[in-house]
Amino acid sequence: MKKAIILMNMGGSNNLNEVKVFLKNMFNDKYIIGAPQPIRALIGAIIVSKRLEIAKENYRKLGGISPIVGHTKRLVRRFSKIVDADVFYEMRYTYPFAKDILEKVKDYDEIYAIPMYPHYSSTTTKSSWEDLIKVAKNLKIENKIKTIDSYYDNDFYNKAIVERIKEALKDDDSNDFELIFSAHGLTQRTINKGDLYQKHILANVEYAKKELEKQNIRFKKIHVAYQSRLGPMEWLRPYMEDKLKEISSKVIVYPISFTVDNSETLGELVLEYGELAHELGIKDYRVAKAPNHHLYFLEALKEIYEEMKKY
Repeated sequence: MKKAIILMNMGGSNNLNEVKVFLKNMFNDKYIIGAPQPIRALIGAIIVSKRLEIAKENYRKLGGISPIVGHTKRLVRRFSKIVDADVFYEMRYTYPFAKDILEKVKDYDEIYAIPMYPHYSSTTTKSSWEDLIKVAKNLKIENKIKTIDSYYDNDFYNKAIVERIKEALKDDDSNDFELIFSAHGLTQRTINKGDLYQKHILANVEYAKKELEKQNIRFKKIHVAYQSRLGPMEWLRPYMEDKLKEISSKVIVYPISFTVDNSETLGELVLEYGELAHELGIKDYRVAKAPNHHLYFLEALKEIYEEMKKY
């Protein structure tokens, strides 16, 4: 019985030439831009033209490649050592795409698609799953594939979050710091349509806070904020830039939306918001790593996989 696990993520540029491909594919997604075609393509083209050089410059600062690529490859290598399946990864907006990976696993008996999004959203989980299953139907293997909607409540996953926060804290006293759980933004319009993302984010924060309490780690204050908004529409609040203005001196930021570091954690949170924090006079600004290939995150994925095999 041959089993395959596919880790599904949004993607990131493998080189500077792929930045345009990433942006074009993302803003052509009906769950990202809700307008019908050809209006969606027109809106997407306008956004890409405005964002391309900014995005390329951010990637240059990161070495010309998204951090998500290397971290994902290491995650796949390490995960494959602890499960009874071959492990692959596919990306929604950059290579390797669903069609590239499903072609490789089409002769497997069972396929388990695990989203790298702990919180369900139409813009991430649903978009990736629909893209995958569309390809699977063309190959007539859709009945072999199982997936899961969310896992923000997994104990091992929340232990990984706390371990990353502890790493950022080092040996300093947590009582001297404020903690911000920074989530990727989403339009209020999407939430109003019933998207579960914000509910899952806030629930995840509560699970992480309980794990912090178990380990007797107490911060001066704990906040939730949203980053990465784009365009004139109303997005989830509070915005990260507004939240930073409330911080008095020391802060640790944890990227709660992401399981793997990418241009929005190391580029936006570390570089862009780091610069803003300096301008605001915040004395100590730190960004914790995403779980990446942490042992606890590997255990979380293994537990998720073992549960999926039961149904």
